[in-house]
Amino acid sequence: MTKPESKRSSVAAINVTGKCATAFSAAEHVNDGPVESASSNMRAGVLKQSSRENLHRKNTECEVYDDGTNTFFWRAHTLTVLFILTCALVYVTLLEETPQDTTYNTKRGIVASILVFLCFGVTQAKDGPFTRPHPAYWRFWLCVSVVYELFLIFILFQTVHDGRQFMKYIDPKLGVALPERDYGGNCLIYDPGNATDPFHNIWDKMDGFVPAHFLGWYIKTLMIRDWWMCMIISVMFEFLEYSLEHQLPNFSECWWDHWIMDVLVCNGLGIYCGMKTLAWLSMKPYQWQGLWNIPTYKGKIKRIAFQFTPYSWVKFEWKPASTVRRWLAVLGIIFMFLLAELNTFYLKFVLWMPPEHYLVLLRLVFFVNVGGVAMREIYDFMDDPKFYKKFGQQAWLVAAITVTEFLIVVKYDPHTITLPIPFFIMQCWFLGLILIVFWTVWRFFFRDITLRYKETRRRKQEVPGDRPLGNGNTVTPSGRSKLNGSSETVRQRKS
Repeated sequence: MTKPESKRSSVAAINVTGKCATAFSAAEHVNDGPVESASSNMRAGVLKQSSRENLHRKNTECEVYDDGTNTFFWRAHTLTVLFILTCALVYVTLLEETPQDTTYNTKRGIVASILVFLCFGVTQAKDGPFTRPHPAYWRFWLCVSVVYELFLIFILFQTVHDGRQFMKYIDPKLGVALPERDYGGNCLIYDPGNATDPFHNIWDKMDGFVPAHFLGWYIKTLMIRDWWMCMIISVMFEFLEYSLEHQLPNFSECWWDHWIMDVLVCNGLGIYCGMKTLAWLSMKPYQWQGLWNIPTYKGKIKRIAFQFTPYSWVKFEWKPASTVRRWLAVLGIIFMFLLAELNTFYLKFVLWMPPEHYLVLLRLVFFVNVGGVAMREIYDFMDDPKFYKKFGQQAWLVAAITVTEFLIVVKYDPHTITLPIPFFIMQCWFLGLILIVFWTVWRFFFRDITLRYKETRRRKQEVPGDRPLGNGNTVTPSGRSKLNGSSETVRQRKS
């Protein structure tokens, strides 16, 4: 049950402890190797240069051992899928009587077209960075991304009334304006006026969104793989809720609901569990054997369970302060994450979908499956642009979907999103933007110029001693040989 295309058939790829190899041994071998001649010196210099360039990437990747077993599970089944699809179409054409219901036929035709496209994509689309539990699984979600983007484009080109009424074709219960629930109101943690249950405000907030917050941030941590970025996004979203509660009543929450239940309990606990899972994934050995090559039943069951874990592991090191390119990329990732979070609330508001509707849940499940692939493609594009010359296909689609969702919100309810933000909130956001701009200019422009100026000044102030030449003579600080005299003697001769 292993994929032969991804194997690295070398037992030496696994270190003695069975954990992820760090590739330091290769670099140390290059750095400590003996040099016997000038040509060996040059070759060693080239090896050192290449090892330094690739050391960061190697240190974040786990080595994998795969015995290369190729089973029925991993073989291509393009002809099988084509045969089954053709049989289904022949049955509909020759044996099934077409109903006279136009609405039913339209729905069934659209669904059949989508299924045919999914069959083509699952068998023919290009593989992404993930291969477990099966590459076809990730190709399926790539094709679902295309279908969802096309659906959003269709909704975007409708009038507001037609777009909302079109949702009735999906569910007849939709297309009706729904009131938003207000999570604010009485914010007393202990309500002495309620003798039967003084903590009723806390129990009222304990709905299905509490485990959803925890599970959501656990999965987001597995996507981003960085504690600081997760905490920044979590805190920033609470500030956005404060800033936009005049637009959506759903954002109006008590202070302890924002900072205690959301940031500390739900989000914080989800991020903590996610980081513990990342630590385990970075330390586990990645040794893959075919199911029939494992002698014990316990080993076979363990191998089946591990089929749903990553084939290999890459530790994300974003390093936003290293270069201006990475800094702007990290800011863009945070911005897109926050925009996608806001789209969840604004979309159901403008399309009149209740929070508990299954379409809202399906959208979240969709982003759970495509978000991890998109983040991996973004990280590869940032970390190794010489190898990954194109932006990843799943990352491209996720960015397009996020922007299209926001455009639907803008078109369907421009009055809500253009409600004026309170002045003191605008001042806070304006101050934050100014600080980010000033820090960016100082860190990547003024600071580098200052450091280069100090380094140049330090070199000028240093006066090196005479350096011996190969013929026994020495070189003065001016670079002239003593055979020609010092620089002062030369000046006297010229005068």
